[in-house]
Amino acid sequence: MSPSRKSVVWEYVESILIAAVLALTIRAFVVQAFKIPTGSMRPTLIEGDRILVNKFLYGAKIPGTPWRLPVVRAPRRGDVIVFVAPEDRHRDFIKRFVAMEGDLIEIKNFHLWVNGQRVDDPPVFQSLAYYNYGDYAKAGVPVRVPMGYYFVLGDNSASSRDSRYWGFLPKENLIGKAMVIYWPVRRIRIVR
Repeated sequence: MSPSRKSVVWEYVESILIAAVLALTIRAFVVQAFKIPTGSMRPTLIEGDRILVNKFLYGAKIPGTPWRLPVVRAPRRGDVIVFVAPEDRHRDFIKRFVAMEGDLIEIKNFHLWVNGQRVDDPPVFQSLAYYNYGDYAKAGVPVRVPMGYYFVLGDNSASSRDSRYWGFLPKENLIGKAMVIYWPVRRIRIVR
């Protein structure tokens, strides 16, 4: 192989390697694509929606280590978040963040109450009806979220396996915040 031919091949190999390293770095620390498998977040997200998740915002986990990057901001009530399922560490779930550590939560009259106040802000909570299913959402029984944990609910309360069933979400399971639906084209929008 001639020297000029060898340098052209090396340029291609080098470009492919750089592109692969950049893509893996972006996926690990900045943004990752996910596909919605169930209707637990209807009407916000429906089966087959493909979304981009911001991993950087909540402090991306450094692969192969127990460490995370610094947090830009903590999750806020109403954020749609992706996390490692507490019951099955090989699956990722997507739900709405409703309460953080120390909050007292209760589901009564089909509405979410946090620290004794009915939650209507952000406005999405005004249109959702929550049901008292599972061990962690019994009617008339407020539950305090322990330190190091969150409480999450699906928007489709009647068809969502969430904190009402499996309990509190460990902080370290958090992956990121859902940002945008990018596919199918007719559903492109910011996730709210």
